[in-house]
Amino acid sequence: MKRIFFAYHDDFNKYDLGKDHPLIGDKPRRTLQFLEERNFESLIDIKEPEPAKEKDILKVHTNCYLKEVKFLSKKGGYLSLDTPVPKGLYNIALLAVGGTLLAGEALFRGYNISVNPLGGFHHACRDRSSGFCIFNDIAVVIEYLKEKYHIGRIAVIDLDVHHANGTQEIYYEDPSVLLISFHQDGRTLYPGTGFIDEIGKGKGEGYTINHPFLPLSGNESYIYAFKEVVPEIVRKFKPHLIIYQAGVDTHHADPLASILLTYPIYHFFAQEIKELSKQTCRRLLVLLGGGYNSISSIKSYYNIMCGLAGREDIINEDEIKDVNFSKTRKTTKELMEILSSYW
Repeated sequence: MKRIFFAYHDDFNKYDLGKDHPLIGDKPRRTLQFLEERNFESLIDIKEPEPAKEKDILKVHTNCYLKEVKFLSKKGGYLSLDTPVPKGLYNIALLAVGGTLLAGEALFRGYNISVNPLGGFHHACRDRSSGFCIFNDIAVVIEYLKEKYHIGRIAVIDLDVHHANGTQEIYYEDPSVLLISFHQDGRTLYPGTGFIDEIGKGKGEGYTINHPFLPLSGNESYIYAFKEVVPEIVRKFKPHLIIYQAGVDTHHADPLASILLTYPIYHFFAQEIKELSKQTCRRLLVLLGGGYNSISSIKSYYNIMCGLAGREDIINEDEIKDVNFSKTRKTTKELMEILSSYW
């Protein structure tokens, strides 16, 4: 197997929104250390990114918004109630996007799989921030690669516990981007969106797919819904690139949500999505996304990396009873009925 490209800069760990904020800045370093302790050095190529250029950010975000972030970053401030901008964060946010751009580039330079541990900022919209996200690196890398390599179709599989509202808003009318978002039901969790009838608009109708899960849904629900929804639609879409937003705030120990996933399922997701990329485009960009319990997040990321690398020495954990499996099956059936006229 080819080695996995891994974008990393020690300044990634400066993407820290404060000691009393859920997003703390040590996960990238601790994730890499955890991988190195488990002999991953022979499986990954680590390269330092440079900050994204403002012209790349402006492919997605408005100039007014970029200037606002830049201004607040000089002295510190708030973009929204949940998204502070500590002094100097503007440059770190550019570096985070730079990591995603470098990882995206690697897929056109001989790698089949690339990873950015500080990526997946899916709540950022064109003209505003939300949900701890400054710049939407998913959208920026899509526009960058479209322009540079003339790719036509990108599939985004977003498994973070929070709905991918920013990415959805940006591409809601764009049939070149297939967005599949699995997340905790918006009636019970931020950002309050992502219902099954949100399917896109105009030319983009049918290319936005949302599957909400009730609190206390677990592995059984997610595996069932994933197998029913994701592989067939992605294969029919025939993407030139797959982006996997691999947020692990679905783990039962995460403090911000109420989904009951356990460590082995992250290995399953990574294996399945890797196989989809092999069947379609042989280009998989993995953004490790959210996770707000550091210990469970790092172990979950490790299992993801094992799935990508074909390793079976994963961290195991007893499965927790899925009390909402029957309701998940009902939601999945309703969703597939809606999508049947498109896919």
